[in-house]
Amino acid sequence: MKLLFICTGNTCRSCMAEAIAKSEAKKMNLDIEISSAGIHALKGDGASKNAVLVMQDMGIDLSCHIARPVSEGILEESDIILTMTKSHRDIILSMFPFVSGKIFTIMEYAGYDGDVVDPFGGDYNTYKECAVQLKNLIDKILDIIRKDRAL
Repeated sequence: MKLLFICTGNTCRSCMAEAIAKSEAKKMNLDIEISSAGIHALKGDGASKNAVLVMQDMGIDLSCHIARPVSEGILEESDIILTMTKSHRDIILSMFPFVSGKIFTIMEYAGYDGDVVDPFGGDYNTYKECAVQLKNLIDKILDIIRKDRAL
């Protein structure tokens, strides 16, 4: 099973989500391939400084993250695609309608409404709030996936 997180630049939310999900999936012994991408990502950009610091404080190394743009191939190979906002979901659907049925906002998949606010340009605490929100959502999502997919 392949899980993909998408945001705008793949330097904040989606890369933190990827790192958190990988860490939690490992703890749960789940056989899931997890990755991330950005709608407007610049290939080769690293994670933002505060994203790296927040993840480090959570015991997760994000220092080697390399941003990558969304592509048709990445979307085709993904089983579940989770975007940070409704806008991200709608942009992907308009460009790649074949993902209908496997693309959701991260909040939607976890059973909530709303978007994960972009911490880009914010201070450490802004990133920390985003990371805590992502961790809570991901814990719920991985539990849903484990139950639905019998992993």
